[in-house]
Formats: sequence, C-alpha cells, structure tokens
Amino acid sequence: MKRVNTVLLGLGLVFLVWLVTRMGWHQLWQQMKALGWGLALMIAVEGIANLAHTKGWQHCVHAPKGTVSFWNLFRMNMAGWAINYLTPTASVGGELSRGTLLAANSTGLEAATSVLLDKLMTAMAHVLLVVLGGLLLFWRVKLPVELWVAMVVTTVLLSSGMTAFLLLQKHGKLGAVCRSLVERRIGGQLIKDAAQNLSHVDGTLKEFYRENRSGLIASAAWHFVGHSAALVHAWVFLSVLGQPTPLLTVATAGLLSLWFDLITFAIPMNLGTLEGSRIVILKTLGCQALLGMTFGIAVRVAQLSWAGFGLICYAFLHAQPPAPPSTVHSADSKFRQRIFDKEPEIEKGSLTGTT
Repeated sequence: MKRVNTVLLGLGLVFLVWLVTRMGWHQLWQQMKALGWGLALMIAVEGIANLAHTKGWQHCVHAPKGTVSFWNLFRMNMAGWAINYLTPTASVGGELSRGTLLAANSTGLEAATSVLLDKLMTAMAHVLLVVLGGLLLFWRVKLPVELWVAMVVTTVLLSSGMTAFLLLQKHGKLGAVCRSLVERRIGGQLIKDAAQNLSHVDGTLKEFYRENRSGLIASAAWHFVGHSAALVHAWVFLSVLGQPTPLLTVATAGLLSLWFDLITFAIPMNLGTLEGSRIVILKTLGCQALLGMTFGIAVRVAQLSWAGFGLICYAFLHAQPPAPPSTVHSADSKFRQRIFDKEPEIEKGSLTGTT
C-alpha cells in the first residue's frame, strides 16, 4: 500500500509541475502577488477550520472532562493531520499518531475509539455538505452532465461505505471476523490478540453510541463547520482578485472543491489534483485556467502553513514526558472491566480460543 501511495505521490508531483509549466511561472507569480493579504486571510480561515475539526474530535473522546485540554488536543490533531498530509500513508499514519499521542494522556482504548469515531464523523460531515450542496445547486447551476453523473455515483458509493462502517461500529462488529477465526482455531496467537483488542474496542464503541449520541451529533456538526471553510476560501479568493462573487458562484466553487477533495483523499497531499480540480471548477464557472491554478496554489499554501505547525506540535508533544504508566494502566484496566461488565454478549471464551 505504501508503494502505491509513493507512486501516486510521484505522479501527482509530475502533474503539478506540468500544470505550473503550462500556466507559466511568471504569470502564476503575478497572480499570487495580486492576491496579497488575501493569502494571509485564507491561512487564518484554514486555522479556524482546524479548530472546528478539533472540537469535533473532542466530542468523540471517551474520557473524564478535563483529562485532556483543548489546546493539547488541538496540537495532537494538527500533528496527525500534518503526517497524513505530508507522508504517503493514505490517511493512516496520521490517525495512528493521533491515537498514540492521545494514549499518552488517557488510555489506549479511549484513544483508539475516539480516533475511529472522529474519522467517521469527519467523513460523514464532508459527504453531508457535498450532498446538501448538490441538492442546492442542481436546479440553479448548469454543469456538464458527466460531472453531475460522476458526483452522484461517487457520493452514493462513499455514503454506502460510511453507512456500513457506522453500522459495524454501532453494533460492535469490527472484530467479528477475528473472533470467528479464533472460534475456529485459525490464525494462532496473533489473531487471538487482535480479537481481544478489537473486542474491547467494539464494547467501547457500542457504549459510546448508546450513551453519547448527542456527542456524535455535535462532533459531526463541528466537522461540518470545519469543512465549510472551503466556501469561505472561495469567497476570499474571488473577492480579493476582483472576480464576480455572487453567492451562487461562491457556493458552487466551494462545494465542487469539497467534492474533488473527497474523491482524491488517497493521493498524498492531493498533489496535482488540488490544483487541477480548481482549474476545472473555475473554468466551469467561466473563469480563466490561470485563476483556477492560482486558487489551488493559494489553498495549498494555507494547508502547508498549518502542516508545518503540525510538525512543530508533533516534535514538542514527543518531547513531553508521558503520563505516569501506573495511572494510565490502572485507568485502562478499570475501563476495560467496565466495558465487559456492561457487554455480557462479548464471549470471553472466544478470546482465549476455548469452545
């Protein structure tokens, strides 16, 4: 998988260099200079979006109030986001980093489940915004039929996958396959350990869905706000460069940007696809290709600025001493015992390989 992502990263870099060469380095630089202070404003909007996404994650953390401060959670979130953005790990490395950093301040079980819940709420909010935007624009904007078809098909497929993942989380079935293998004495100790760990996670997820539904709704709502920054980016960019900025144009540019980002999430840094998609979007709206390229570069500069901040956060967080092991392990053991007490349907016998 890492090799595939590295290949995608290389292809994206080649495509990006070709786009910049085709548009002209000098012309692109002149457009960026014309954007001026608008670029700083776009960076600020990106920061506000990151704060909103952190608030969404905070609602997924199954820990006593005040255990992890919002500032620390923000730094962990930015560290994970930077790793996802800058490395070819297909949005996996950053999630592992977030979980590891949080586990040093809470328990491993709480950290793992919070990241799983937050990842799903983030994606669902993203899809919801795209769907609502599509319904709003369908009767008002004339887009190529092929683009509408692509939007509908990919959105339906992604929504189906997220719904399936939601049901697996809600009913505690993420570890069902491993538990089935253990019952059939297949896979040895490795599968037994995986089944045990996933059973703990399943129990925690079921409890969270049962007892904290309002938290999940709040998480999705905050992520919805965070994703909406794409619309603000479009408004700032078009306004500062003196382009026509009717609300419908801004909404179309922002929502199409979100859709393209949704379907190209597996490409590291969205390299090439971010700029290429903005060219397509603004040309569809009657603007020049150079303007679309500038828009993509401006968004990338905003993202890279916060990715740099995230790497700094990662370094500082790793330099901090972890919580006392005895405290964390004790809390983890109590938390796991509470899950087993509340979830009698998890067969302990299946976790040890007995029949």
